[in-house]
Amino acid sequence: MNSLRNKVQLIGNLGNDPEIINLDSGKKLAKFSIATNDSYKNAKGEKVQNTEWHNVVAWGKTAEIIENYVTKGNEVAIEGKLTTRSWDDKEGVKRYITEVVCSELLMIGNKQ
Repeated sequence: MNSLRNKVQLIGNLGNDPEIINLDSGKKLAKFSIATNDSYKNAKGEKVQNTEWHNVVAWGKTAEIIENYVTKGNEVAIEGKLTTRSWDDKEGVKRYITEVVCSELLMIGNKQ
């Protein structure tokens, strides 16, 4: 059960082309967001569609695969863990972001 403590699995579509960053250390970083859709029926019995956006980062070989094969609109399945980081913005206000650190990626859906 330890492997389930911080595990995320999502299937969704990329909202934009991934941002690829080549670090001075030689490592590669890919940043992108995916949309997941959910639906439910409200009290009136009407179907309500809800879209959630998830920030995703990937490192190394996974980032290289994303750089070469993944673009806006592609449907992907990802697996990883949640992380939260913080920073101070220009006005000195502490900001937070929660991201999925992708350890595995599967390209699904139709080729574009």
